[in-house]
Amino acid sequence: MQGCFLIGIGMGMAKQDMRMIGVVAMVVVLWCWSVGVTSQSTSSRPVFIFGDSLVDSGNNNYLVTIARADYSPYGIDAPNRRATGRFSNAMNIADLICEMLGTEPVLPYLNPSIGTPSNLLRGANFASAGVGILNDTGIQFGPVLRMFVQLEFFREYQNRVAAIIGRSAADQMVANGLISITLGGNDYVNNYYLVPVSVRSVEYPNVADYNNFIVREYKKILARLYELGGRRIMVTATGPLGCVPSQRALRTLDGGCDPTLQRVAGLFNAGLRNIINELNSQYGGTVYTFANSFDMNMDFVNNPQAFGFQTAQYACCGQGRFNGIGTCSPISAVCPNRNVYVWWDDYHPTERVNRIVVNRLFNGGSSDMYPVNLRTMLNMDD
Repeated sequence: MQGCFLIGIGMGMAKQDMRMIGVVAMVVVLWCWSVGVTSQSTSSRPVFIFGDSLVDSGNNNYLVTIARADYSPYGIDAPNRRATGRFSNAMNIADLICEMLGTEPVLPYLNPSIGTPSNLLRGANFASAGVGILNDTGIQFGPVLRMFVQLEFFREYQNRVAAIIGRSAADQMVANGLISITLGGNDYVNNYYLVPVSVRSVEYPNVADYNNFIVREYKKILARLYELGGRRIMVTATGPLGCVPSQRALRTLDGGCDPTLQRVAGLFNAGLRNIINELNSQYGGTVYTFANSFDMNMDFVNNPQAFGFQTAQYACCGQGRFNGIGTCSPISAVCPNRNVYVWWDDYHPTERVNRIVVNRLFNGGSSDMYPVNLRTMLNMDD
């Protein structure tokens, strides 16, 4: 932060004086930050994460839910080889976005440490494994932070920040922040297609009608983020649902990508891109940008060797066909080299895949990011 300095203090002062100076120093830091948000650099930009297990960094650790990753071998390649609640061998996309912005990963909102001002002012991760666009998606997992809860926590978060730096500065902070949201896959895999005949498949026997329904519901969520002050919002497409190891194992005989799930992922992503166009037109600017993670991941699936991977069919951690039956667990077989696998577990990619994807989020062309990549979007504020 340019233009804000704390002057060195002489030794030998009374403890009472030192405590007072400490309080003043904190006030000065927060005041400088509140002034600086109007000309915020990329490295100090706050980050707000919403969505499901692809970006959950540990919120579910604090919930009584079976959708959790706070046990070995999750985190096998993380610092201290410790499971943190991320559905990854190390870092997920949310962490790597922060890394690209030159900051530490934002904390899960349910982590008590987020109450520290220095942590709170960096942003927050509200994502929760198992959730979807619809409130009934993921009910089999027990308590998770459904989207209406994530949005309510975002409003609560802003009130907490306003109590520190004032309402005007808090509003500016959110407007300058990067919001990332990742939803959709669970609404198919863990809702519509969870069982041969589901409540939603009876209600919408034509999957195209179901797709139109969830896209309309998603539009309401995205509009709510704007109402809550978001002005730079990345919306991630659903990935190649039919190509994850679990669906290869459960839905195909030859281990290829399931064509039904691939088709519905395409339907969903086309609808999502359309509503992003509609919302940008409605709000008169580049508020939203679409991350085409489907095509990015299909590059790895179609030609893994071109990216240095050995397989896009098997999960690194799991059991059964393609290591895709059930979840990764302490008794699962684990591949010795995670860098040559596209998939870490039955559903989630490895950190190496995440790193390649995040680089394309920031630097990719129009086939990766529409209408602009993250670097271009964030430079609009400089």
